[in-house]
Amino acid sequence: MSGHNKWASIKHKKGAADAKRGKLFTKLIKEITVAAREGGGDPEGNPRLRTAILKAKSSNMPKDNIERAVKKGTGDLDGVSYYEITYEAYGPHGVAILISALTDNKNRTAADVRNMLTKGNGNLGESGCVSYLFNRKGLITLDSEKYSEDDVFNSALEAGAEDVITDGPIIEVITAPEDFETVLLALQGDKFEEDSAEISMIPENMISLEDDATRKVLRLLENLEDHEDIQSVYSNLDIPDDFDFDAE
Repeated sequence: MSGHNKWASIKHKKGAADAKRGKLFTKLIKEITVAAREGGGDPEGNPRLRTAILKAKSSNMPKDNIERAVKKGTGDLDGVSYYEITYEAYGPHGVAILISALTDNKNRTAADVRNMLTKGNGNLGESGCVSYLFNRKGLITLDSEKYSEDDVFNSALEAGAEDVITDGPIIEVITAPEDFETVLLALQGDKFEEDSAEISMIPENMISLEDDATRKVLRLLENLEDHEDIQSVYSNLDIPDDFDFDAE
């Protein structure tokens, strides 16, 4: 499964994480709000809300923001109603793309997604056309310059993780969805500080392309992920360790 998270590495190198902090918080607030609406405002009895709050805390979202998002979901504060939509698509050269969105206007978001795909030489597919290529997993990433894979491996595997992989600057801890929270809390208890933590869709197999084609796909993924209604974008594009996004 190594390689699925290289897009996170590319974004890290490009400095996009800090630049998009505000947009990230908006997306996290949407997820917390929907989770609280669907399963109630008590994280102890709502696994989806618990996971959303863990992700928000991992992204250093202030406690007040989290609490307001929960109250909007439970109706204690006025809020917008969001619809959950998953789009399945193909990028250039047949790369599979899975897009998760939360929107207050399904028609607007669908039109925007279709337009971005068309401009990026991709197209929307039918339901089920690419989702079978991905597995739902817990994914925790750590900085490989701060921690050794052996130390992370010992802590994560003891807590029930399925695998630990070093992929360039990132150590990836992969778990079953139901073990995600247990493994994350165990790592935090052992003083490991994660870069990210989420329930992710991991491709079973990767597609390798020439550098120019890879850049075209990455630009499409970046444009999709930058849209305010899109929560997550997954693909089966493989990115070499030494890939230079900015080279022409």
